[in-house]
Amino acid sequence: MKYTMSLVRAMVLGTALLSAAGTVTMPTVSIAATGVAAIVNGAPITSGDVARRAAFLKLQRAKSSTQIARDQLIDEALKRAEIARLRMSVSTQDVDASYARFSASNKLSTEQMDQILDRAGVGAAHFKQYIAIQMSWPRVVNARFGGAQNGKSLVDRMQENGGQKPSTTEYFLQQVIFVVPAARRNAILGKRKAEAEASRSKYPGCEDAKIFAATMHDVSIRNLGRLLAPQLPDDWKPLIEKAEGNTTGVRVTDRGVEYLGICKKREVNDDMAAEMVFRAEDLGKGDQKDDGNSQKYVEELRSKARIELR
Repeated sequence: MKYTMSLVRAMVLGTALLSAAGTVTMPTVSIAATGVAAIVNGAPITSGDVARRAAFLKLQRAKSSTQIARDQLIDEALKRAEIARLRMSVSTQDVDASYARFSASNKLSTEQMDQILDRAGVGAAHFKQYIAIQMSWPRVVNARFGGAQNGKSLVDRMQENGGQKPSTTEYFLQQVIFVVPAARRNAILGKRKAEAEASRSKYPGCEDAKIFAATMHDVSIRNLGRLLAPQLPDDWKPLIEKAEGNTTGVRVTDRGVEYLGICKKREVNDDMAAEMVFRAEDLGKGDQKDDGNSQKYVEELRSKARIELR
């Protein structure tokens, strides 16, 4: 599953979110859709949408203004329409799983993430819409340009790799959380850690995990879905790679004590895996620029679009 926010911007956003999480007195930003800021092929972009995007840019510590926010939303409206036309949208479940992973990687529950985004004037719905486009748009670009990436197609990259598609490990993961309330953390953390450790040998697998959790006190299950090795959260990666059997070791987190259930694990070398490996290599080299083919595609859509600014 692709999540194409650049590595640096994702890290900055994560830091900002964690800072916001610790700011109890942070005021709630009130945003009202008071009017229409632009119309793209008949679809309106409201001033409320623009205000939310401007707040989102500030949260990323990126340059923010009404014009920048509006221009981004115009591009996304064009992308959204093209994604819908070609029926290449990811599912709501994919977006929710990505949102949950992003929250977890920042040591936040999805409920905490919702609250922080609301206080920042962004809102969970706006962020999820952003995620949906970031995940779906590469499918459209790849379909149009044959998987070209940074000016090179997957075929070109594979030829550079000796004609072989790089393989990577595909995981389907599930999070098992032994909840520890903050007020009782010092008193029961050790006990909960022992309970979590003992439960690993009894973990029945992902399909029966919710029934398994219901037999214990304050244990919750969260499906993380499909992840390729380059996408694994840094906090979990060592435990996942060292795992024997169908669970990782336990970790103490802000929520309590957790481990991951490994529903499936296999080596894959399909086009998506190849693209993800190459993308990870590019990020490691510091290549964070928008793909040229993506920009070209958006410019073509803009040239044919009816865009009315208000």
